[in-house]
This record gives sequence, C-alpha cells and structure tokens, in this order.
Amino acid sequence: MIARAYSVAFQGVEARLVEVQCAVSPGLPAFSIVGLPDKAVSEAKDRIRSALSAMAIALPSKRITINLSPADLPKEGSHFDLPIALALLAALSIVPPDIAEATVALGELSLDGSLVTVPGALPAAMAAAQADRALLCPEGSGSEAAWVDAAQVIGAASLSDAVRHFLGQTPIAPACPGEVVADPACRDLRDVKGQERAKRALEIAAAGRHHLMMIGTPGSGKSMLAQRLPGVLPPLSPAEALETSMIHSLSGLLDEGGISRTRPFRAVHHTASVASISGGGRGAKPGEVSLAHNGVLFLDELPEFQRPVLETLRQPIETGEITVARANAHVRYPSRFMLVAAANPCKCGYLSDPGRACSRAPICGEDYMSRISGPLMDRFDLRIEVPPVRFTDLDLPTNGEASAMVAARVAEARKIQADRFRDHDGVFLNADAEGETLKQVANPDAEGRDLLLRAAERFGLSARGYHRVLRLARTIADLEGSANVTRPHVAEAISFRLNPGAVC
Repeated sequence: MIARAYSVAFQGVEARLVEVQCAVSPGLPAFSIVGLPDKAVSEAKDRIRSALSAMAIALPSKRITINLSPADLPKEGSHFDLPIALALLAALSIVPPDIAEATVALGELSLDGSLVTVPGALPAAMAAAQADRALLCPEGSGSEAAWVDAAQVIGAASLSDAVRHFLGQTPIAPACPGEVVADPACRDLRDVKGQERAKRALEIAAAGRHHLMMIGTPGSGKSMLAQRLPGVLPPLSPAEALETSMIHSLSGLLDEGGISRTRPFRAVHHTASVASISGGGRGAKPGEVSLAHNGVLFLDELPEFQRPVLETLRQPIETGEITVARANAHVRYPSRFMLVAAANPCKCGYLSDPGRACSRAPICGEDYMSRISGPLMDRFDLRIEVPPVRFTDLDLPTNGEASAMVAARVAEARKIQADRFRDHDGVFLNADAEGETLKQVANPDAEGRDLLLRAAERFGLSARGYHRVLRLARTIADLEGSANVTRPHVAEAISFRLNPGAVC
C-alpha cells in the first residue's frame, strides 16, 4: 500500500503542492527519499527515526521509500520532516490514511519528537485552502497560518500530539490568528526642529508613494526625518497586510507568528550586496526590495553603495516587481515600495560650507554625486536639500506638527486616490498612474500646463521627469482636497523636481 500526505515547495511567494508518497515493501532494511531532495530533506530520515523512537514506535525491518512528487521540482528545507513522518505513520496504519491524505503538513522535527517553527506557514495555508485540505504545522506557526480563514489550521506542539489528534484521543483546538500590536512609542515628526520644507516633502511622498532624495551636510537630520516616515504612513489594508506578510513569512520575519498592520521600513547599509537587495541565496529568497513591499526602503549614504547595487533598483522602481534569476531558480517577487535616499553633498560632507569644505571643492562634490547614475536620479520624484539646523533652534520649544496630524492628511489623500483608481487594475496611488490614466487624472489647467512646458524646456526634463512632475502635482492637489491640478500645484511639484542648489 502507498500512503500519501501533502506538503509545499516554495517558488517565490507561491507555495506549490507536493505529494509525499510512502511505500513500505519487503527487502533489505533501508530508508530512502527521492524526488530531488536537498541535504536538509535527505537528513529528515534520521530526525524521523529518532522522533518515532521517542514515541516508542520502531520502524519495521523493511524497505521504506519516500517519493516527493512532482519529482522534477527541487525540494528544499527542513519543513518536509512532518509530512514525511505523517505519510510513514499512515503507511504503518498508525494514522488513518484518509486523514493523512486530507492534510497539508509542514514542520521540522526535533530528535525528541517536538515540532520546530519553520518559515512559510502563511503561503502554505493559502495552498492548503486552494486544495481544500487542512494544514498541520508547529504550534508556533499556527497563529500566522490562521489568518487564512478558508483553511483549518492545526498547531501541534509535537508529533505525538498530532497523532493523538488524528486518532481522536486529544483533539487540538483550531489555531487563532495573531496580530502584532504597533508600538505606541513611535518616533514623532514633532521631534524634528526646523526643516519645514523637508517635512512638507515627506508628507507629499507619503501621500502618493513618491520616491524622495535628501541631500545635506552630516547631522542635518536626514536619517531622523526618514525614520519618522512609518508614523506618517497609513496602516496596511487587510489585503496589503496579507501580501506583505507572505513575503516576510518566507524569510521568517513574522514576530510571534502574528501579522502587523504597520508598513515595513527597511534601512539598508551601504555595504549590502546585489543578492541581499534584489534577492537570492538558497532558493532565491526575497531581498530588501521585496521585504519593503508596501512600505519604505531607506538607503542612507546613497553614493557609497556599489554601482551594480544601485542599478538593480531601476527595475522594481518602474515595474513594482523584481525577477530573481539564478541557475537553479527563476522567481518573481512583488516590490512596490517607496524609495527614500539620503546623501552628503560630497565626500567630506561640507561642500556648502566654505569654512569647512575640503581643498577640492566643488570638484569633489561633482565626483561624489556622479556615483549616482542619471537614470537612477531621474526616478526620484522629490529632491530636496536639508540644510544644517542652527544651534539656537535646538533649544526652542517643540511646536511643530505631530505625526498624527500629518498622517491624517496623508490618509485622506490616499482615500481620494483609492476611490479614483478603484476601476484601474494595477493602479493604486498616483505614483502608479501612467499613459491615458495619468492624462485623465493629472491634466493641469491652461496656466499650469504652460508653466510645466516652459520648465521642461528650461531645465531639460526627460519624458519620465515630465510625467513624474504631473504625478507629484496630482498628489499635492489631493492633499489640498482640490479636484483639479492648477498652476500652484505644478509650481510646487517643479520646485521639488529640481536639483537642490549646487550640490548635485
């Protein structure tokens, strides 16, 4: 008799169903696993043998063959321990075969039979729901997988608990979804002294998911401003939270197995490699551009990044997704994020201060900023200069707007955009609008169009830059609650599009 259970193999955010077949046949004692298993899957037989021994179950002196079907699909990860053990128990008539066949399982086995939490429970629950099967997973992964209402989720602490559940001896209650509560002590925009123009740029960028570039001397507050973006952005919608959490689940980043409604904020160090940014490694895991999906990707000291790393950003910025092509994997991840970058104007950082600039000024500034290619710089909707704050301003009482006040305006502007693009597939915010859609929603009045045409000719805007100014003007109008894009909206959008001062 051939017993069957089911598990999943991950290809990007997609979880493909894998049939685990077990045959116990006469012959020399052996335990073999076939079907393109990697080293972690091949070692499962030793963990299973020890776990069954802890349950006082001895393997028969026969030939045990495990086949992972489809056989041409690579199987990676220790989460195949539990489904292999389940199929084996069904072949030994310890667990009813029909129950094992109606279950999708994933989990790593310890030598004592306890189940260890593994990444990917949320995509696995989606696959189980589509196949109309229950999901058996470690107890620590149950709260994560339970967010998929269409699948029954059984979170077991050990293999013996799972067996007793299937035999009806000690039923396990279905897992409940877990949610990570946002930290109320969020960094507030009110802590930033001065920098009113930079705060305005943050608000506009957050409202329309526009990419932002900040250039200023060291200590002027660029990183401080970027770190306060999460408090300005609206919480994730249920659909966005599920989509984002599926990516984080594959990377094992979900805290306590719960889903957070806070938008991700990924701050990347300038020593990051291409694989860490775009994705790669074993199984082509998601990179930073995908982990920042529906959130913010912050790159501090932008010119210090390697040139290939920066050029990798161009595809996801334009398309909202990235394709990770490796020798043994070719997967696609969603990567719709807001890029926020910060940079010093030159190597020493004091190009705009004649008293502190180096002897190579202003050539050093041109050389330093030339590390950022023109095509990448053209993709920033807002470019602002962040001047140093005067010492006397640091002692002034805090009287700026709190993040909650700015977040309320951002949320209202995003609501306007959600209603506007309700019937447009693939368009969610102004930053996504293009072609005829952009022409319809961001058509300025006669004075605004005349100003935009003169600015495009005067400053040599590219076609991409021209359209990005239109998107930016549409967002500025939304923040004011204006149905039409007028000359003041276009003028402000153009002012943010220009290179700040003489620093770049």
